[in-house]
Amino acid sequence: MAPGSIVYDEPEPDFNDPENFVDTISDQELLADLLKQKPQKYDGLSASIVIDGLPQVGPEKLEKLKGVINKLITKYGNPVNVEYPLDENGNNKEFMFVEFENATQAMTIVKALEKGHRLDKQHKLEVNAFHDINKYSDISENLEPPEPQPYVDRGNLRSWLLDKDCFDQFGTVHDQGATTTIYLNTNNEPTVVKSRPNWTESIIGWSPLGTYLATCHHMGIALWAGETFDYKIQKFSHEDVNYFDFSPSENYLVTFSPNLAQQGDQHAIIIWDIRSGAKKRWFPVDEDQCPWPLFKWSHDDKYFVKMNTDSLSVYGVHENPPFGLLDKKPMKITGIRGFSWSPSDNIIAYWIGTDDNNLRPSRVVLLEMPSKNELRSKQLFNVADCKMYWHKQGDFLCVQVHRYTKAKKEKNDEIKYSGLYYNYEIFHLREKLVPVDSIELRETVIHFAWEPMGKKFGIITGDTSQHSVLFYEIKDGKVILLKRFEAKTCNQLFWSPAGQFCLLASPRVGMVRALEWIDTSDMTITAKNEHFMMTEVEWDPTGRYVVTSVSWWDCKTENGYWMWSFNGRLIRKQPVPGFCQFLWRPRPPTLLSKEKIAEIKKNLKNYSNQFDLKDKAATNLVSRTIQEKRKKMVADFEAYRKTKKQAYESMKQDMMALRDGANVDNIQVVKVEEVEILIKEETTVV
Repeated sequence: MAPGSIVYDEPEPDFNDPENFVDTISDQELLADLLKQKPQKYDGLSASIVIDGLPQVGPEKLEKLKGVINKLITKYGNPVNVEYPLDENGNNKEFMFVEFENATQAMTIVKALEKGHRLDKQHKLEVNAFHDINKYSDISENLEPPEPQPYVDRGNLRSWLLDKDCFDQFGTVHDQGATTTIYLNTNNEPTVVKSRPNWTESIIGWSPLGTYLATCHHMGIALWAGETFDYKIQKFSHEDVNYFDFSPSENYLVTFSPNLAQQGDQHAIIIWDIRSGAKKRWFPVDEDQCPWPLFKWSHDDKYFVKMNTDSLSVYGVHENPPFGLLDKKPMKITGIRGFSWSPSDNIIAYWIGTDDNNLRPSRVVLLEMPSKNELRSKQLFNVADCKMYWHKQGDFLCVQVHRYTKAKKEKNDEIKYSGLYYNYEIFHLREKLVPVDSIELRETVIHFAWEPMGKKFGIITGDTSQHSVLFYEIKDGKVILLKRFEAKTCNQLFWSPAGQFCLLASPRVGMVRALEWIDTSDMTITAKNEHFMMTEVEWDPTGRYVVTSVSWWDCKTENGYWMWSFNGRLIRKQPVPGFCQFLWRPRPPTLLSKEKIAEIKKNLKNYSNQFDLKDKAATNLVSRTIQEKRKKMVADFEAYRKTKKQAYESMKQDMMALRDGANVDNIQVVKVEEVEILIKEETTVV
């Protein structure tokens, strides 16, 4: 052996599975994305269809029949082989076979003609995939009932609502996206409910009523629930999914894969049933023409709508077939530019733009569904754009109308507007004949927001960094200006979900981002503060707390969140390394009546004493807990010190023997230090 050689005596590791090892993970679960790309043997049958119900004709009319059939099938694909079986007399039989270029074309015609195609009064064509022949012919005559699936108790999916102290939960994504943690917002410090690494590959999302937590993965979306989120309620397999959206009542989930959209896949967008996990409908989509969410749901999950050029496609969950178009066709609306559902009723608001020749004025329409009864409409002139804002209870609709005084068509056919100003059309949905109030503003509008639990709304206007904030209220059917605040730096209004309090903020604008809390009951500023590099603002569902945060996705420094009270008192500064996302867990609507809520608010002072005593007791309990924790730490240290001292005493004789009996504990170390001090300095002249 050569000098300097290194010898490894350790045996090589054995990576083989132990004897009798049984792997419980299937290849489909482990390698689903790779198996999907596995080449399949092509037998031609997947691209073949069978057409039944042909009229029987003689040789003299066969070519004419072939021409009619060929005209039909070429609408859906390119046939490469067409076979008309003939009898002994040369007459065609009542069926035929068609092979297309690929299976996608074959399934397209099967789907399009699944209800048949009426050729004439006596003949109706039926189209089926060739594989279906083997599928249904191989059905066993002996019925074998499926084995019942064992019941899995997933606990109370709304257990967080039963918290005796009514603490809310929130979720965070941190460690640069590597860790997700769910907290209970307890006093002093939040309590961890569940923390898991790699729980999501991008973002998390709560369902609208807070029942489910959605995590996003390369192969799809997973939903979690339960007291500690140990139960994966459902998983929805959708490769390269980037977007997901819940229906308002949590019955359905919509997922979108831009990658599949680029490939022209028929399953770019999928609508899922949350409880069963079944696919209910899927759509191809052009990624460049897909505003998200593509579908907008009615408040009761019965309808979902997609806007097309000059039409609205209204789909009904309970239509025939299910998830089919209402009345089997899109609603023709020439010039439609935008629409929005009422949050409380099956009413669609949409607006129609002016045509190129200005012969047709713009119009806002309120349409009742599914009757399509027009409840109200209003014509608008000189309209450049419109935005619609529904009141949370559906009592009002505000249409922000961007008007112009002059319009000029450029060489590239683009229209250039000048003399722009704003109009606000307020529709009163709960009043007879739906009256409309108008407000005109000759200023640039930056932001609009309704008060969630009231009749106020706020508007931010201005052209420079100094903005104006206007608060209005609807009283006795009239719109009244309550207050105008000048010289504000905010660009967004964030209303408390409980109403009354409003936070003025400017996330993602500038570096030092100002915060101002306004009590709109008397229009007083309750607090002013700043949050450096703030990127997000999130109110909790009860309106007790608001969180401002700095996300690592937008800014690599100052990451974390600050928690404030509803009136602007700083409660907690929480720096979090690699903090990415903060989301409060939503709550379902209260079951209390409006009268009961009003009674509780009226007697709130009577309850506040009880809450103060409870908070004081909780604070004292926390203080005692901290003191006991510190005492325990001191006791643990003294016990550790005692054991080490005993160990030292047991080794002392051995150490003295090694030092010729010298006791190192008694050796006095003398350190001599010489110091020079200047006492006197004399100067002699020679």
